[in-house]
Amino acid sequence: MTRYLISICFTLISISSFAQKEPNSEVTTYFFIRHAEKDRSDTSEKDPHLTGEGHKRAQDWSIILQHIQFDAIYATNYYRTKETCQPTATKNNLEIITYNADTYFDSTFESATKGKTVLIVGHSNTIPEFVNAAIGSKKYEHIDDANNGNLYIVTLTEGRATDVVLTIN
Repeated sequence: MTRYLISICFTLISISSFAQKEPNSEVTTYFFIRHAEKDRSDTSEKDPHLTGEGHKRAQDWSIILQHIQFDAIYATNYYRTKETCQPTATKNNLEIITYNADTYFDSTFESATKGKTVLIVGHSNTIPEFVNAAIGSKKYEHIDDANNGNLYIVTLTEGRATDVVLTIN
């Protein structure tokens, strides 16, 4: 597992470093993840917390992303999304900013995050839609409900978007 995490960290650093090499360009980098495993024991609960496994995944995300210096961390206003990014927010000394999943990649968000490195946590349907809006193309479908391990990385440089998705389980 340690080798795997080191390999992923190296990949993330490489992607982030590559994006920064264009001279005189403003680079915006988004890291998108779906919330970790939520508690499904009470089906009437509209805002469940994470399970023990979900809290472990949240800690794992903070290890995987430990070498990324985030400028901002966004999550929808649900326990499961905020609990997923809290360890990473703590490591980066950042407060979690809540966003509305209906108006995610609007001009206000784009302006507030331009030139920054940002972590965004959402849901199986909203994260792919958010990524698609950021890259300007309908490339990604909704995430399977059993998949909590996708990491989408989008880099915007001078109107060009590059994207990659890694599955970390």
